[in-house]
Order: sequence, then structure tokens, then C-alpha cells
Amino acid sequence: MFGLRFIKAQPTDYVIQFRNGRPLREGAGLSMFYFAPTSSLVVIPTASVNEPFMFEEVTADYQDVTIQGQVTYRIADPRRTAALLNFALNAKGRYASDDPEKLSQRLINQVQVAMRAKIQATPLKDVLGAGEGLVAEVRTNLQEAQTVAALGLEVLGLSVLAIKPKPETARALEAEAREALLRRADEAIYARRNAAVEQERAIKENELNTEVAVENKKRQIKEAQMDADRALRERRRQIEQEEITGKISLEERNGELVGLATANARQEADAKAYGIDAMMKAFAASDAKVLQALASVGMQPGQLLALAFRDLADNAAKIGQLNVSPDLLREIMGAKGAK
Repeated sequence: MFGLRFIKAQPTDYVIQFRNGRPLREGAGLSMFYFAPTSSLVVIPTASVNEPFMFEEVTADYQDVTIQGQVTYRIADPRRTAALLNFALNAKGRYASDDPEKLSQRLINQVQVAMRAKIQATPLKDVLGAGEGLVAEVRTNLQEAQTVAALGLEVLGLSVLAIKPKPETARALEAEAREALLRRADEAIYARRNAAVEQERAIKENELNTEVAVENKKRQIKEAQMDADRALRERRRQIEQEEITGKISLEERNGELVGLATANARQEADAKAYGIDAMMKAFAASDAKVLQALASVGMQPGQLLALAFRDLADNAAKIGQLNVSPDLLREIMGAKGAK
């Protein structure tokens, strides 16, 4: 009514009232009446904005990639933004130009320029694995960009959601990666088999070493047994030598004893022969009757009868007839039985 209007801004909206080309009132979240025919209102949203982006670039090895992500920003200096862009409201309370809609595109263009410089200098494989490094470098470039600072913008965040190559390139990379995985799998199998062979070889070596140690131990035992047998044989030989030496000494002593016994027997025989010779010489000079008488001294009655019958037998030619009485025979038989 009569050009007087009322505006109530949100806390995240920065309002500037211009009159005659000069700011009259400004602030965040203002509520006020203003006279529309002589006033211009500029409303700059300062809330954070999330703008997705997606664009294609070419890597250093001439491969096309699609980059998809999101940038988060806000207007940190509304005065500077209002000085470069038209955020004025028309009579219907809407923006009088499309500058507010183009602000996000301008920032996305800066993001694309920063990423293009990085991607064009990087091979495809490195780009696909860049991720956080790419985000950090592009965000630094945005914060240092003069255009972003001139627009009064502050980049709050930048994220890359996906970096995709062309489908045929992706299939080629998948095949290469699959072959690399299969090759690593083959290498792992080979390494496992090689390790198994090494383990088997180590086991065989341990077994052979054990057998060698056992054989050495057996040889040592045999050598010890041979040494023991040799020592035993040597001991037996010494004992036999000592026995032979003892027997030789005993035989020598026996020989000496036999010699002494022989000498003694010879001397005794010589003594007896000498005695007999002397006796025979004495008897040769004596009368036979005297010798018989001497021989009969001390004889038994039977022996005397025997001598008597011998004398009778010697003189049998001189005796015509010999009568022996029964009494004499009885006496002779009695003497014989008593004897």
C-alpha cells in the first residue's frame, strides 16, 4: 500500500537495503519495512550449499574418464558477492537476474579447471587410484584461486565419489587386473609348492643327517666293541703267555726235580749194588752150608719144612723109598691152615 512493504529474512540470509545507490541497512536475518519505489533489496544466502558435479576429462595417456563428485561452499563475504553479482529482488520478491543460479556453476567450473590440470598430467591407473590425493590438491587450488576469493566464496568441502573410465577401457583394466591376480595366485601357488619342496628337502636332509648320525654312532659302537674285543684278546693272550711261562717254569722245575730224583735213584742203586757186591763177595768166600744155616735163621716152621722137602728132592736119586706118616701130614696141613 502506497509502496510500503515488509520483508522478513531468514537467519542465513544477508540483506542489504540500497537507496540512491548507497547501502542504507544491512545484516543477517533482518526484518523491516521499506519503501519500494526508492529502495533496492539485495538478499544473499550465506547457508552452505552442496553442488554435485560430473564431467569428463582426458588422462595423460589419452584415456577418457568420468569424474563424479560434490563441492560444498558458502558465501563468506556477502558484500563482495553483492558487488560482483546481482542478488537484487524484483517487485515480486524474486531474484531479478540469474546470477544466483550461475554462482554454483562458476565454482564447479573452477573445480573442473583444477581437476583438469591434475588429471591431464596423470596416467589412467594413477587417476583411478588418486582419490584423496586428488581431492586434497584440487581443494588447495580452489582455496588459492583468485576468482573464488573475488566472489567472496569459501569452499567447505570437496569429495570425489567416482572416477570411471570408458566401459571398454574398464573391461581391459579388469582383464589386466584379473590376469595380474591370476599371476599372483600362480606365484602364490608356486611359492607354496616351492616352500613345500623346501620343507620336504629339509625333512629329507634331517632324515639323512639322522641316518648319518646313527651310522656314525653305530660305527663308534662297533669300534668300541672292536677295541674291547682287542683288549680282551690282548688280555687273554697275556694270561695265556703267563700260563705258558708258568708251565715252562713248572716243567723246568719238574725237570730239575726229575734230574735230582734220577741222580738220587742212581746213587741209591749204586749204593745197593755196592752193598750186594760186597755181600756177594763175602758170601763167595763162605761155605754153602753155613749160608743155608744163616738163611734159615728166623724162618717159620713151614718154611723149614719146605727147605727139608727141597733137600729131599735134591737127593731123590739117593733115596730109594720115602714114607710120610699121617701124623706128619696132619701136622703139615695144620701148620699150613694156621698160616
